Order: sequence, then structure tokens, then C-alpha cells
Amino acid sequence: MRLIEHPRARAWYLALSLLILFGGDAWRYSVGWVGWGVAAVALAAASVVILVQSRNRWSIGGLPYPFVAFMALATVSLAWSQYPAASALGLLTTWLTVLGALALAMSFTWQELLNGLARVLRILIAVSLVFELVVATIVRGPILPWTTQPEVAVPGYDTIPKMLYWSRNELFETFDDGRIQGIVGNANHLGFLALLGVIAFSIQWATGSISRRWSITWIALATLTLFFTRSATVTVALAAVALTAVGLLVIRNRRTERARRWSAVGFVALAGAGIAIGFALRGTIFGLLGKSSDLTGRADIWQTVIGLAEQRPAFGWGWISFWMPWAEPFKGLVIRNGVVQVQAHDTWLDLWLQLGIVGVVVFGALVASALLRAWLAAVDRPRTVPGATDSYSALTLLPILVMVALIVQSIPESRLLGEYALAMLVIIAVKTKRPDWMVRTS
Repeated sequence: MRLIEHPRARAWYLALSLLILFGGDAWRYSVGWVGWGVAAVALAAASVVILVQSRNRWSIGGLPYPFVAFMALATVSLAWSQYPAASALGLLTTWLTVLGALALAMSFTWQELLNGLARVLRILIAVSLVFELVVATIVRGPILPWTTQPEVAVPGYDTIPKMLYWSRNELFETFDDGRIQGIVGNANHLGFLALLGVIAFSIQWATGSISRRWSITWIALATLTLFFTRSATVTVALAAVALTAVGLLVIRNRRTERARRWSAVGFVALAGAGIAIGFALRGTIFGLLGKSSDLTGRADIWQTVIGLAEQRPAFGWGWISFWMPWAEPFKGLVIRNGVVQVQAHDTWLDLWLQLGIVGVVVFGALVASALLRAWLAAVDRPRTVPGATDSYSALTLLPILVMVALIVQSIPESRLLGEYALAMLVIIAVKTKRPDWMVRTS
């Protein structure tokens, strides 16, 4: 029997894969990098087995061309990398992530992925809230990760930087600029998981896969978690997702194809205008959210990265995904509040730095094509019989809403280049290019 056809193995594989992807920092803070690495390699090995066993269902030629081009470019960049050892390690983690994402995309339907994602997000949100409550009521003080992390404090820094704490014990200070970080140890990361939770739980409610009471409970908990993280960037992403959802519902409720087409054109035009206005008024908007217009010091980081990228503008310095602070030129390249940083805090600048303008264009094509296909999947009526259309399903909103959230996150964070964000991009890019089907479970 094939591995993915065994019901219990199938369920465990989906759950563990998503837990490793979305809760990576939690694993590394608790069991350490070695423990996390062993689990990631084991899941990648299982992914390879699954892909080999299902090789009749997919081919490299059937994958999105921008995706194939990006992975090829990142891999061959090892030839000109200025830090070959770090690039090799970065490529290993990227391929582990991509192989897992491909296996998930090929082996599970959208409904299965939605249910698995929602289950994992419930676990991470619930454990994060309990974790912060225990820290606030029992530990009553900030705690550090149990294992050493690569984000190191600068020598001579007189106190432990706040950025190094697993939890800062700020649960009871969230009404006074406090921010919880949860089990993942990062407020922005936890806030984004809460946003994904709002999306997933809402769609489950709309599809009727879980009860109304259960849906409302978890939407409320996810919203509460989002509030406790006080993440300005996630708040902007939430607004973008909400406006996209409203726009899509309006388009889908139009009676004729012509009306839907013109509504879609109008929505895209309004979205473009909204983005332009938002950029022009970014200082005011972020001021209302308690942030400066440069997102609290990110402008200095961006200038540093731009200066380095301009030295090798065409093909970059070599792929590395998240920076490795022991490798040059990343060693001490960017320091914030006494901590050496491991990303540019902007996906597109990070791409320019690592793979040059060519990398930005190729990866941009991957994102744009996935976004377009996700949009079409949401606005086009499904057709199961030639000449006839079916009713819209709320499930088709999942790819586009997640894509919008990922794109907004890509501006102040580089997470789209690794782990859960890269995996979600690959899953959406691959699955929106192929028909959805249900794999036998017995």
C-alpha cells in the first residue's frame, strides 16, 4: 500500500507537515535546531517517497514555469555564490520546504488542506494563549528559548535584547503597548497565524464543515490573538484580506457574466487606487497603528541591503533564504536593538540581494501567476459539465485570500522566502494550475 493511501499515515503526515512549517520557531526554541532538523528531514524523505509513488499524477512540465525557473536559478546560484557553504545549507532548507509543499499539493484536495490548516492553526493559537498565560501568572517574567538561536546579541550589549526573548511576559500589558509573542516567539509571526486562522475558520463556517458555534469560538480566539499581538503590518494585511473578500462576494453575486466582468474591473481599479492612496498616506496610517512610516527602523535596514545589492545587481550574491549571521557579508550587516538580523525585512529587497534583478523578475512572475490563477478560481463559476456552471463555493476563496495576505506580508517581512510562507505559495501556485481531485484514503 502506498504511504499516502493509508488513512492514519495520511492524517499524521498532513498534520505534522503543517506543524513543522507553521510552528518552526516553536520547535527550534523548545527541542533545538537538531531536533527540528531531524523532523524536517524525515518529513522531506516521506515527501520524496510520496512524490515518487504518485509520479504518474504529476510531471515537471506540469508545474508552473516560473516556479521551475526560480528553483533552478536559486540552485545554480551556488556557482557564483559569495558564501557557497551557507548557500548550500540555504538550498537544503529551501528544497526540504518545496518538496514538502509539492507532496501536499499533489496529495490533498483543497478541502483536506483547509481542514488540516485550520486544525494546526487552532493548536498553535491555543497553545500560544496558554503559553503566555502561564508565563504571566506562574513564571511572572520574560523567558528565553531553551536552546541557542542564531540571532545573537552584539558583544558588549549591557542587557539581554528584548528581541531574543521567547516570551516577554506582556500578556497583561497588551492595553499599554504590550505584545504577546506566543509559542512561536514573534508577535508578527503569531499575528499572521491568527490572520490565517480568521480566513480558514471563516471559510470552514461558510462551507459547513464545522458547526456555527465552533466557528464563532475560534474566529473570536483568532481575532483576540491578533489584537494581543498588536502587529501593524498584520492589521494592514487583515484590511486587505477583508476588502478582497467583500469585493469577491459582490462580484460573485452579480447575475450575468458581463456584470461580473465589469465588477471585477471596477474592483481591480479601486484596489489599485487604494494602494496608491495608502502608500501616499502611509505615515498617517502607520501613525494610527502606533508605527512610524518606515515601519519602526526598517528604512535603515533597507538602505543597507540596497547598498549591498547594488554591488552585484544582476544575479545577486547567491541564494541563502534567511541570512546566516556567521557568514560574510551578513555577519554584523544589520543590527537592531543589539541583535544581529537574519533577514532584510522585505522579500523583494532580499531577492535582489540574493538573486539580483533576474531573481526578482522570476519570483515576481511566480507570485503574479499564482495570484492571477487564484483570482480566476474565485471569480469564475466552476464547470464540472461542459456548457453548465455550478454554484460558487466558499472554498475557492481560500487561495486568493491567502495570496493577498502573503503579498502584503512580503513588504515588511522576508518570510515569503522560506518555511510556511514559501510552502503556501508553492501549494497555491501548483494546485491552481491543476484540477482538484480526491485521493483514495483506503
